[in-house]
Amino acid sequence: MPYCLLYVVVYTDETTAKKDYSFFGSSNETKTIDDVPLNVRINSDKYVVSGVPDTVSVTVEGSNSSVTRAVNQQNFEVYVDLTKLKGGEHTVEIETANVPDDLSVFIEPKTIDVVIEEKSTKEFHVTADFVNQNQLPAGYELGDYELKPNTVTITSSKSIVDKISLVKVFVNIAGLEDSINNREVPVKVYDAQGNELKVNMNPENVVVSAEINHPSKKVPVSVATKGSLPDGYSLKAIQADMDEVEIFGTSDQLSKIDSVKTEEIDLSKVKKSGKIDTKLNLPDGVVASQEKK
Repeated sequence: MPYCLLYVVVYTDETTAKKDYSFFGSSNETKTIDDVPLNVRINSDKYVVSGVPDTVSVTVEGSNSSVTRAVNQQNFEVYVDLTKLKGGEHTVEIETANVPDDLSVFIEPKTIDVVIEEKSTKEFHVTADFVNQNQLPAGYELGDYELKPNTVTITSSKSIVDKISLVKVFVNIAGLEDSINNREVPVKVYDAQGNELKVNMNPENVVVSAEINHPSKKVPVSVATKGSLPDGYSLKAIQADMDEVEIFGTSDQLSKIDSVKTEEIDLSKVKKSGKIDTKLNLPDGVVASQEKK
C-alpha cells in the first residue's frame, strides 16, 4: 500500500505566544550581543557630539549558523549618521550596515538624543600640584621643578573649552628623599567649580622633574649651663670640642637659626676637670651633620 507524507500546520490564538515551527531539522535562533561599539559618522573637523553611548546591545535573529557567525565575528557595523545635521539637539536613529540578508537585527536603544556643537581647539598652560609635602622627611623640601611639555592642546565643544579654568598635574612626593627625574603623570582638566572635564588632549601626559632638597648651613656652637659649681670650685673654662657645626633643615627653619647651644650642663654636679658628653639642643626637624643619616 503506498504512503504519502503530510505536513500539518496548527495556528494558535493571537493571544498565544509566537513559536517557531520548522521542518527537516532547520530552526531559527535569537541571541543578544552586549557592548557592541557604536560608531559616529560626523564632520569631525567642524563638530563634536555628546550623548552618544560607547556601546549598544544588538539582538540578532536567524538560522543557527548565521547567528553563531554574527556573534563570533561581529562583522557588521552599528552607527549613527550625523553628517547631514547641524549644531543643536537632535534625536537620531541607530542604524546598521553589512548585515547579512538572512539575519534580522534589533538594537537597544533604537534612538538616542545627541547634542552637536561647534568644535574648538585651544592651547593651555599646565601647572603642577605637589601633594603631601607635609609628609616629606624632616628637613626636606621641594625645590625647583620642570614640566615637559608645559602646555597641552585641548579639543572639545566650544562650550566645554570656554569652561576650562584649570589644567594641572598632581605629583605625590610623600616620603621622598631623592629628586624626581622624568616621572610621567596624567593631565587633569577642571572648570571653575572644580568639576573634572572630559576632553581630548594632546598630549594626555607630561613628564615632571623636581628637586627634593635637604638644605644645610654652618653655625657656631656654644655651651649652655645651669646651676653653680660646688663650694670651693671655680670654673676656669668650658668649651665644646667644635667651634661650629653643619645643621640640616628646611630653608625656613635654617633662616631662624644663627647659632646652636648644647643641652644645659648642670654645674652643681661637676667636681673635676674632664669631658662631658652632651647633645646639641636643636629645634624639631633640624639635625646636625653627625646625626644625619
